Amino acid sequence: MRQSRKQEHLENYLLSSHKSSNLFDEIFIGHKSITDKKFEDVDTSIEFLGKRISFPFMINAVTGGNDYANEINKDLARIANELNIPMAVGSQKVALEEKETRESFEIVREMNPDGLIISNLGALCTLEEAKEAVEMLNSNAIQLHLNLAQELVMPEGDRDFTEMKESIESVVNGLDIPVILKEVGTGISKDVGNDLYNLGVRYIDCAGKGGSNFVEIEDLRDPGLDASELYDWGIPSALSLLEVLSLKKDDLFVISSGGIRTSTEIAKSLVVGANLCAGSGEIINYLIRGGYNLALDYVKNLRHKFQIIMMLLDVSKVEDLKKVDYKVVGRLRELIG
Repeated sequence: MRQSRKQEHLENYLLSSHKSSNLFDEIFIGHKSITDKKFEDVDTSIEFLGKRISFPFMINAVTGGNDYANEINKDLARIANELNIPMAVGSQKVALEEKETRESFEIVREMNPDGLIISNLGALCTLEEAKEAVEMLNSNAIQLHLNLAQELVMPEGDRDFTEMKESIESVVNGLDIPVILKEVGTGISKDVGNDLYNLGVRYIDCAGKGGSNFVEIEDLRDPGLDASELYDWGIPSALSLLEVLSLKKDDLFVISSGGIRTSTEIAKSLVVGANLCAGSGEIINYLIRGGYNLALDYVKNLRHKFQIIMMLLDVSKVEDLKKVDYKVVGRLRELIG
């Protein structure tokens, strides 16, 4: 059943049509007309999980669990390897229950033996499941995804979340690698971010509204439910990012995601304080509709345009983006009060 559901998720992602703004267009960054820098000296690389990566972008959790996903993960891992960026896999729950599906996940490590690979399970997983998922890929970190809205719309989804906090705390304390708490498109609020921090979480992926819409994706699987009024549910990505950053925790690593499609959105995320950005939907679109080379070129161009933006902001190192002035306007300004 899980294999079939994974296939339906991919198909319904391509069929989904609801669009929500991630509100990054309401963050304004300026322009510097004078610089004393050379373009080739602008360094887009950063340190993440103990390794130097080429620019602050990660291929976020996508899929796994069937033959079609095997080919997608293979190509995504090739892109991550060639460009030296991290990659997270989709939920490995299916591989824990159905051993024959492991190949669609293990291919990622095979194609990228020395790269940063991040495992993925739901936040209700046990410590033993998390350890098995990490061992499966020799992962550098693991994502625990928070997908309450998706589960409640999913016909066969979870309904009992009474042990979620205990599960998160158990995994965070029981693993010797970083644990990233990740939403799946409805965002993390300031109070949830604070709750996670108090549970020991030091890596948060905001994954706000504006990208892949898993409420719609699940709704398309169930003709007996019309959940369209919930398609716009959630916290826009830019707002979620600003809320989590407002916790002002120096040891909290914050990842901006949720409809991150452009180099400008990456730059704005880092200017306001994010440590890293992540995306998946746009890469999948290029990969499925155009093929490997177009998907590779898309990510290459993300990096190149990000370097151009750094130059236009008179910044030669990524960490200096946090010193760039910015303004929040419009609805986003109203929402942050």
